[in-house]
Amino acid sequence: MKDSFHSSQPIYRQLADRINRKILRGELKPNDKLPSVRDMAIQSNVNPNTVQRTYRELEGISIVETRRGQGTFVTENKEVLSELREYLKKEEISRFVERMHEMGYNGKEIQFGVTAFLRDEKGDTE
Repeated sequence: MKDSFHSSQPIYRQLADRINRKILRGELKPNDKLPSVRDMAIQSNVNPNTVQRTYRELEGISIVETRRGQGTFVTENKEVLSELREYLKKEEISRFVERMHEMGYNGKEIQFGVTAFLRDEKGDTE
């Protein structure tokens, strides 16, 4: 996880996003233990306080749970994980559509472009 961070968003938020994406990809599964705050700080090359804030933020939205004396674990609540998946999908789509509108594309052009892209992509993988 020693990727660089960008200045447009707080590091703790970027770290939380990375963890969320690992959960969505299945790299982190329900009930998996996250690295300790210290280990995550070393892996990510950030201050332990930043990792602590990241874990606290994720716990606040029920993505992870801290078990006293055991560590921090990915939630087993499938509903929470499903909501996370939907939320992140909508967030990405919203950013994409906003950028396309900024470039002057209208809704139909965006829809046609995405449909064509997915059709072509499907043809490439089969």
